[in-house]
Amino acid sequence: MDVTAAARRIAVIGVGNDYRHDDGVGWAVVAGLAQRGKHRPLPRGVRLTRTDGDPVRLIGAWEDVHLAVVVDAAYTRLARRPGRVHRLRPDVDLSGTSRGESSSHGFALGDTISLARELDRLPGELLLYVVEVADTSLGTGLSPPVAAAVGPLVQQIGEDIAHHCSR
Repeated sequence: MDVTAAARRIAVIGVGNDYRHDDGVGWAVVAGLAQRGKHRPLPRGVRLTRTDGDPVRLIGAWEDVHLAVVVDAAYTRLARRPGRVHRLRPDVDLSGTSRGESSSHGFALGDTISLARELDRLPGELLLYVVEVADTSLGTGLSPPVAAAVGPLVQQIGEDIAHHCSR
């Protein structure tokens, strides 16, 4: 498979809300990938999408792709370390990263994945990056530890895309 054909089948989806502080981390990563593209372009055809987490929009964003990379913010029930990034696969129990009551969208990511699985609407491969957050109150701007996670995550996703295209 040539690189361009593989890239057309890749979507990077940032889930969140820019007006809820750290909940905007998914959107910040997508913006970082778009900026990165000016200096080190992603393969042509990689689709960058921002969504609020609505299940229909999220499932639609990964429709007909070989690889979907989803970036979302989460509170974890265990050791809460804002800015810590978890790389997950959908077959992993996502209950430990549930957004719970603080969600700015009413459906948890794990629930959307379960729904997509039931509807046979999962992408060929789904990779999740979940960033632990500190503040999802109303307002703009990421907290310092979450903002510090954006650059390395942009780099990692760029590497994931390159690896996928080289297969």
